[in-house]
Amino acid sequence: MITAVNSFLDKLSLTPALNSIATKVLDNSRISPDEGLYLYEHAELPLLGALANHVRERKSGNVTFFNRNFHIEPTNVCVFSCNFCSYSRTLKDREEGWELTIDQMLDKVRAYDGQPVTEVHIVGGVHPKMTLEFFAELLRKIKAHRPDLHIKGFTAVELDYMFRKAKLSYEDGLKYLNAAGLNSLPGGGAEIFDEAIREKICADKCTSAEWLSIHEAAHRMGMHSNATMLYGHIESYRHRIDHMERLRQLQDQTGGFNTFIPLKFRNQNNEMSDVPEVNVTDDLRCYAIARIFLDNFPHVKAYWPMIGRQTAQLLQAYGVDDLDGTIDDSTKIYSMAGAEEQSPSLSTEQLVELIRQSGRTPVERDTLYNVVKDYSAETV
Repeated sequence: MITAVNSFLDKLSLTPALNSIATKVLDNSRISPDEGLYLYEHAELPLLGALANHVRERKSGNVTFFNRNFHIEPTNVCVFSCNFCSYSRTLKDREEGWELTIDQMLDKVRAYDGQPVTEVHIVGGVHPKMTLEFFAELLRKIKAHRPDLHIKGFTAVELDYMFRKAKLSYEDGLKYLNAAGLNSLPGGGAEIFDEAIREKICADKCTSAEWLSIHEAAHRMGMHSNATMLYGHIESYRHRIDHMERLRQLQDQTGGFNTFIPLKFRNQNNEMSDVPEVNVTDDLRCYAIARIFLDNFPHVKAYWPMIGRQTAQLLQAYGVDDLDGTIDDSTKIYSMAGAEEQSPSLSTEQLVELIRQSGRTPVERDTLYNVVKDYSAETV
């Protein structure tokens, strides 16, 4: 594989600086933040694609993973006011929102009885009445009804608020939720770690340091998590590299992150609607550089309901080895912001075919990337 990539790179007539970076990537050596920024500022898309695909295939071969999952969004009422958010409603605007009871959320779980889903993903707004004990009761009842279902729940933003209200440390709060049934954390709420940018787009929610501390605490107690980055708004390339460097450093310490998920800023129905969205070329560059830079992350995921299924297909050649899950039209977070997929639902058959059309091998996984089913030689 390295010989083929080298042959391709020779045709690109790289500058000495780009050739040096490419050599390090092919040698499985870490590139520096300055080199990551240099790729953003100077590398053409064919180079980035070749290097990202090399890293992707070194880690996952020709496989693209997916899982069978569904989402529960307890509420879109939120005490915070992030300028980029099209999803949340304030306490004053509750008539435009929803607040699910525990029984209503259990009904959503029961709707999948007898179906081979492996994960429920629980995230939503930060509602002052939905306390730590409220969610602990929900977790216990889900586990009592379906013990085998992996519960991935609550962004660091939600957890920080819950734990502060309960007057618990991050460690004690996580232990309490884990005992109630929480298995892992999603990666939301990271946005961009740069403090100056964060002050402009999400000033009142948990800080970058607090986000990282919650994930570190989860990793230390054996819980895995994901990590995200909101890109394509008012941040610069330098801010993106800084964000990924902070994640890379924590991953060096804990090894607890499963996957990195770049999330594209969508500008409909929010206070940043004057900021234009980036194009597909920048999407490809962002994912490719993430795969090259985050050498200690096992996986890079394209969340297809947000990015769109056609772009998700393309991204499999730019470092992506995971397309998330079947979703089943159970999330509104990105559709309300103008995402490509307004009714995000794919059957297993459709998702397998989407992956196969890209020349990749579909493999169904569980949340922790254990293989559930390999579709390399099988029909769905």
